[in-house]
Amino acid sequence: MKIGVLIHMRADTDMQAEFGKIRELELSCCQLCCWDPTLYTPEKAEYVKSCADAAGVEITALWAGWTGPSEWNFTYGPVTLGLVPPAYRGMRLAELLKASDFALWLGVSDIITHVGFLPENPSDPEFDGTVGALRTLCRKLKARGQWFLFETGQETPVTMLRTIEAIGTDNLGINFDTANLLLYGKANTADALDVFGKYVRNTHCKDGFYPTCGTQLGRECALGEGLANMPLVVKKLNALGYMGPYIIEREISGEEQIADIKSAKALLETIFAAENCE
Repeated sequence: MKIGVLIHMRADTDMQAEFGKIRELELSCCQLCCWDPTLYTPEKAEYVKSCADAAGVEITALWAGWTGPSEWNFTYGPVTLGLVPPAYRGMRLAELLKASDFALWLGVSDIITHVGFLPENPSDPEFDGTVGALRTLCRKLKARGQWFLFETGQETPVTMLRTIEAIGTDNLGINFDTANLLLYGKANTADALDVFGKYVRNTHCKDGFYPTCGTQLGRECALGEGLANMPLVVKKLNALGYMGPYIIEREISGEEQIADIKSAKALLETIFAAENCE
């Protein structure tokens, strides 16, 4: 099984150094994350691709952010994040289409983002509006041989399943973040696979705890120290026939982040050996 890491592309990022760090960690792949749509140029794509090729690192997906206000909490998150808020939907849909261009130049087929707090009530008018925008996006991606992947966490598993079914295209998948369902208080990580497991095409291997107050997300932690239960997650993904990458994400920086990535890699390798994953 391939193990990789999430890396960020900013205007001042030395991508050659970033891909070099991946090889130093003895990882083979990554997700490329970008929150600045102005970087989506053919020249930037050529530069990033040359750096990845030189390091022998596969870019498995583009994690495409968007502009505008964003508050990662339960108070203002529902009205600021993703494509759900109608005030930002058109702008962010256009930015995701630019991300599709960039992914095409990179030779990457999968595009991931947080769609936002999808309404639990399918009769909510914002549910239909979001589905319509995503259907437009997915049809354009399909014509290019690309996939759209939902980042898990801000909705219950059944709401994500309902949304995928409502959009109705066959190029939809899930980037399964093993902590977000906990951090947002939406589901037990492993149990969520019983609902939407067949759609998982990529992952964020991350850990954490449920919220302990009504306004703030739960606490993220190093893989193996929280409630994600990675041995059971891998067992279930293996049973589903999942052959995609296991991408480590640790939302801190500095030496502690590097140490936790190394620890996560060792944990995943131990789990794979126990599960006889190749």
